[in-house]
Amino acid sequence: MNNRLVFWIQTLVAIVAVVSPQIRAADLPGKPNFIVVFCDNLGYGDIEPFGSTLHRTPNLNRMAAEGRKFTHFCVTAGVCTPSRASLMTGCYAQRVGMHFNPRDGHVLRPLSPYGLNPEEVTIAESLKAQGYATAIIGKWHLGDQPEFLPTRQGFDMFFGVPYSDDMTQAAGKRIGDRLDGQRWPPLPLMENEVVVEAPCDRNGLTKRYTERAMDWIADHKDQPFFLYLPQAMPGSTSTPFSSEAFRGKSQNGPWGDSIEELDWSIGEMMNQLTDLGIAENTLVIWTSDNGAPIHRDPQDLSRGSNRPLYGSGYTTSEGAFRVPTIMWQPGVVPAGTVCDQLSTTMDLWPTFTKLAGGSVSTTWKIDGHDIAPLIYDQPDATTPYDAFYYYRLDELQAVRSGPWKLFLAIDPSGGHPHLAKTAKPQALLFHLIDDVGCEHNVAAEHPDVVQRLEVLADAARDELGDKNRSGKGQRTIGRIEGDPFAQVLK
Repeated sequence: MNNRLVFWIQTLVAIVAVVSPQIRAADLPGKPNFIVVFCDNLGYGDIEPFGSTLHRTPNLNRMAAEGRKFTHFCVTAGVCTPSRASLMTGCYAQRVGMHFNPRDGHVLRPLSPYGLNPEEVTIAESLKAQGYATAIIGKWHLGDQPEFLPTRQGFDMFFGVPYSDDMTQAAGKRIGDRLDGQRWPPLPLMENEVVVEAPCDRNGLTKRYTERAMDWIADHKDQPFFLYLPQAMPGSTSTPFSSEAFRGKSQNGPWGDSIEELDWSIGEMMNQLTDLGIAENTLVIWTSDNGAPIHRDPQDLSRGSNRPLYGSGYTTSEGAFRVPTIMWQPGVVPAGTVCDQLSTTMDLWPTFTKLAGGSVSTTWKIDGHDIAPLIYDQPDATTPYDAFYYYRLDELQAVRSGPWKLFLAIDPSGGHPHLAKTAKPQALLFHLIDDVGCEHNVAAEHPDVVQRLEVLADAARDELGDKNRSGKGQRTIGRIEGDPFAQVLK
């Protein structure tokens, strides 16, 4: 029996929810609404609440002052598709097969036969079972074929692009025959399962997504709702896009322009929630899918900043995995507070489900945890993670436990973020609290910690696999038969 069928059977027979002893749905003002703003490639140091002195983000300053900053909130991959798969499923991408495929590598491309397996139960499906209206407005990137679209994965409405906005027809022609680049269509803007504009205007995406989101919120203000808003910006290109009102207005070129427009966007939404009288019943989470790609010159911030963390996006460094996160629910989430406990995007699935009054099945495995005690700053709340794993594609490169992060002794040519390609494999140990920038390898001084984390790494290999090795807990990626080009929606 597949996961999705088991989930719906459990819902129909009304299994009693297993909720946190500290926070229950009944403790909140009402069945809470959820909004997740998922920026694209926004760096840890790109906004003022996390240290930026370059970008003006007054609305995010307000969000942090009225809400709670999470300084150790992580994604599960340093790149788009697997990171988004984890948020949707509450699992490491390696568990659900979304970390790598032989056609696309680690990021799905247009016309791919692969996508998130329809048997997986998404966060949208879980909330829909609790009576929630669900919508995604923005970037999907978990499969562009009909079987994999958001409307087949629990969302009532989809408005946005099915993959990264830089995967244009022109980009495909530059790629050529590889990845079917010559057949890539013009970038499609979709409404549900219909293309409504191609190519879409990339300059207007932030503004259009924001306006569409606010219209949808207004239409659903009288019922519990889940809005997933994966913004396109600042994005993967060297010159991000923004609307005319923000273009050329920042101190940091297109990158800064796009971030300041994103700040405008969240300000408009917070104002709307307040005006509608539903702010205190709506948990809003601002975060990013991974860290900024950053420029080769560390003083050049035109490709974003992950300061004070080490490393760039697309790696297993802290700069790739730890993302700027603010949670806001005025009068409920304690104002002006900071959470320094490890939590991740995988936790949103079980946390939202339980806050909505639902249950988390024990029939199939997820990797996330209920972090409501951390969100609402319950006494003595601590991270639910004994171990957290850093994968690059199918290779386990690092493991964290408590304040310690161990980079395993692997071939540095495989993309190790801390070693030059000519270096020999060696274990590196960093204390993430005392050494924020991961500058001091203390493996020699703490062999007991190294040994303990290596044991944890072996457990991950057994469950989630490693390079050239399958894990017993891995499930399969979705795949269609036939030529995807024949199924492109007109």
